[in-house]
Amino acid sequence: MPKLSLSALSRDWLGFVLLAALLLVVLPLVLDGFRLNLVAKYLCFGFVAVGLVLCWGNTGILSLGQGIFFGLGGYCIAMFLKLEASTPEATAIQSTPGIPDFMDWNQITELPFFWQPFHSFGFTLFAIIAVPSAIAFLFSYAMFKRRVGGVYFAIITQAVTAVLTILIIGQQGYTGGINGITDLRTLLGWDIRTDGAKFILYFVCVALLLASIVVARAIQRSKLGRILVAIRDKEERVRFSGYDVANFKVFAFCAAAGFAGIGGALFTLQVGFMSPTIIGIVPSIEMVIFCALGGRLSLIGAVLGALIVNAAKTTFSEMFPELWLFAMGGLFIGVVLFFPRGVAGLVEDYIRPGLAKLMVRRDKAPANAVAKPAE
Repeated sequence: MPKLSLSALSRDWLGFVLLAALLLVVLPLVLDGFRLNLVAKYLCFGFVAVGLVLCWGNTGILSLGQGIFFGLGGYCIAMFLKLEASTPEATAIQSTPGIPDFMDWNQITELPFFWQPFHSFGFTLFAIIAVPSAIAFLFSYAMFKRRVGGVYFAIITQAVTAVLTILIIGQQGYTGGINGITDLRTLLGWDIRTDGAKFILYFVCVALLLASIVVARAIQRSKLGRILVAIRDKEERVRFSGYDVANFKVFAFCAAAGFAGIGGALFTLQVGFMSPTIIGIVPSIEMVIFCALGGRLSLIGAVLGALIVNAAKTTFSEMFPELWLFAMGGLFIGVVLFFPRGVAGLVEDYIRPGLAKLMVRRDKAPANAVAKPAE
């Protein structure tokens, strides 16, 4: 039976299998319900990190506005959940029964037209990916066709994040304002606030995250993925070869937006609300930190980066409530200075070579242990 080399196995499957075992077996066994729910929320940001690997790591497009797409996905599912909770019977005490409570508080007497499609669960599932991707397409097409890139593109994405946050807060009657869309209770009649529901949602989140990693890895290994890397390294050469670089960049940016939208929807299900505080400038920058710390060239590393940073954030805020921001900043600066390729770089430089040596020794051992012939 032919043996698989360590490099081929580890590069394609070993990290994925270890991550799946950690998330599906180890953590559910060692953590209580509260901590497991925290991990589920951390994993929602893993979708953003996976998208950033394709967008930033493979294509070289640094986006400081991924919170936009995370929030749009979250708002899509939040609108469906809020409409489900706002039946005429449940809102009978309002001036206008059958509309969300914050609309009634703002003297809105009719459900806005753009809320109407979110009565449908099927449309909502479609919108979770389609709405962030469509916004990303409109924005990136306008930018990349004009060859806007590099630091200018990053700054513009940050500005758009600020504009969207202000818009959501300002349109309080339609979006819930600074409080966001809150008091989300059921999904198709299933109470998502119970411990059992949180446990099930954890495994749903893990399954979708692992599927997202598989899809992203398939893109990386395809011809499309190789073109994206070529654009990152030698954009002008790719353009002179006859490829429309802008279209490939638009695809990478839209794919990252779609992944972020899925993460935002799952986050809303986990926490029971969605507000503009989750999609502002600071959260968007933190999402880039997740990817940088884990390794922007590694899908598994980026997901681990999201877990590590969020776990450290929770731990530091519990132990050092006045100093945790400094601790987080020091963690990021230290990784960038001493481990520029993140956690994944440590694995590539130290752990994988050590395992390779062990495999070589194991393969040579039987040959050296041949018994001497009888005299």
